[in-house]
Amino acid sequence: MKIENEELKGIIDLWDLKKEIKKEIFKLLDENPALSPAHLFRYYVPEGKKDKVGQFEKEFAEKFGSKYALAVNSGTSALIASLIACGIGPGDEVIIPGYTFFATCSAVLVAKAIPVIAEIDETLTIDPDDIEKKITKYTKAIMPVHMRGLPSNMEKIMKMAKKYNLKVIEDCAQADGGSYKGKHLGTFGDAGCFSFDFYKIINTGEGGMVVTDDEKIYIRAQSWHDTAACWRPNRYARERIPGELFYGENYRMGQINAAIGLAQLKKLDSYLKKMRKNKKMLIESIGEVKRVKYAPVNDPEGECATNLVFLTERAEEAKKLMENLKKEKVPAGGIYDKDIRDWHIYKYWEHIIEKKTPTEEGCPFTCSYYKGKLPSYSEDMCPNTLDILSRVLIIGISENWKYKDIKEIAKKIKKYIN
Repeated sequence: MKIENEELKGIIDLWDLKKEIKKEIFKLLDENPALSPAHLFRYYVPEGKKDKVGQFEKEFAEKFGSKYALAVNSGTSALIASLIACGIGPGDEVIIPGYTFFATCSAVLVAKAIPVIAEIDETLTIDPDDIEKKITKYTKAIMPVHMRGLPSNMEKIMKMAKKYNLKVIEDCAQADGGSYKGKHLGTFGDAGCFSFDFYKIINTGEGGMVVTDDEKIYIRAQSWHDTAACWRPNRYARERIPGELFYGENYRMGQINAAIGLAQLKKLDSYLKKMRKNKKMLIESIGEVKRVKYAPVNDPEGECATNLVFLTERAEEAKKLMENLKKEKVPAGGIYDKDIRDWHIYKYWEHIIEKKTPTEEGCPFTCSYYKGKLPSYSEDMCPNTLDILSRVLIIGISENWKYKDIKEIAKKIKKYIN
């Protein structure tokens, strides 16, 4: 059945996208006849037509200052492809934070490695001091996660990685466009992984990106993300370099997702500028606080500014403040509540705590290649993480706030916080 671009526009129109983003998508559809049912596929774009996935990769790499970018179908796929590309596998340990979406942990297991869960600090990102405590002779990689657009302490992490000869794979799922000391998040380690699903800063419905400066990692990530090897100049040719070809999966991104991603990539800087401006204005309007404190940020200039984070002295205070502010229509929330299950918190990863696997043999927990001692997974293995998360009060920042909105929100926050 033939579907014209006008019909595709109709479908996109149902998504209730922002007007400026929608306008860019329509423009991309109109200028590219290749975006038709005859060719929505990632590869083999007809000669003379525009390859939107290739363009998205090129512009993403240029914007983030990476040599290579590989578009995939999800952030999880980006993590898995990066782990495989970096040579992570059976017998290896990978250190991850106890506060991240479960997909970070799942990706390590899919690569047949063992996840080692570390504490976070008050920045809500992985605690570099606890990373060092968790390193063993089987540790192969560190996966810092820039949760809520907050940059991890990449300076300390990279020094540690160099000291112990470890790979670094950055999970930037919630930090598209963020930076640390002037350098884009995702470009410090061996690979950076981005997500473009519904809740992310760049939203293509589903999608992700791997960035790297290492050609071998890029080639291996390509091989894993498309086992049919459509990405190769000659799909059926023999290996050009050792390790280029091996079995993999299908993580390809389609042309429509890339067109949407391109439209949003062009708006990324202006979006982050608005968010940072609004957060700064909110902090200035609130001013000094007494009974709580502003959570520290590793690089305030580089964070994505999607949230303002406060830390209370006790969990009960955070919960009470959240309830009061919600009554005042302030976009307030918490993170850890003992009565609410949340797969962003390690405590609820019973898949890991109980070592659940899709088949009875229990791989990778029972893998004969793993010679180390399995971590003692339990609900209370990272007490600092649970304590910090229970005392967090988060205010969601909006790019659409006006000056009067910020002043009103600040007034309500001060009313209860002080």
